[in-house]
Amino acid sequence: MEANLVAEGNGHGAERGGSFDMGSLGRCLSSFVDEGSCESHRYYLSRRTVLEMLRDRDYSVPSSEIDITLQEFRAIHGQNLDIDRLKFSATNKSDPSKRVLVIFCGTGVVKVSSVRLIAAQIANRDSLTGLILVLQNQITNQALKAMDLFTFRVEMFQITDLLVNITKHVLKPKHEVLTDREKEKLLNKYKIEEKQVRF
Repeated sequence: MEANLVAEGNGHGAERGGSFDMGSLGRCLSSFVDEGSCESHRYYLSRRTVLEMLRDRDYSVPSSEIDITLQEFRAIHGQNLDIDRLKFSATNKSDPSKRVLVIFCGTGVVKVSSVRLIAAQIANRDSLTGLILVLQNQITNQALKAMDLFTFRVEMFQITDLLVNITKHVLKPKHEVLTDREKEKLLNKYKIEEKQVRF
């Protein structure tokens, strides 16, 4: 296994003189799984995680969108994606007045000009209650301040944080809301008061 993961090139690893030689790192690990572009694979995984997150927040998300395969995703969007085509919105099932827009940002640093461009692209701004930005790079402090342009809640996620949906991970313990009786039993068991614990 180790031999398969050694970087293509000199075979002695990637470090040279205390710094990494990016040319000797070889292929992305996901390319050992499939032959498509790493970029399309990252967008596929992060988009699916965002869709699952919105579904968990009670937004109307078709299962067909979540269950799409990587090959189907690439057939629709290609290997080198146009990130503008990944933009989508979802409406809350229990409160149709709540609508969130999801925008994938490019590979460059997100600057004030990027935020202004995003603001200019948003149609029906009055009907939005939230915006989710999926970032691939850093965001400047000035760009963070420029988020005040939006009158609704803005959430930002790095694309690398969305490659795996941690709420669906097998090692994540299941969380359940306690009933009042279970809560009292827990408080009595540890001899604590409710104000000492966040429920």
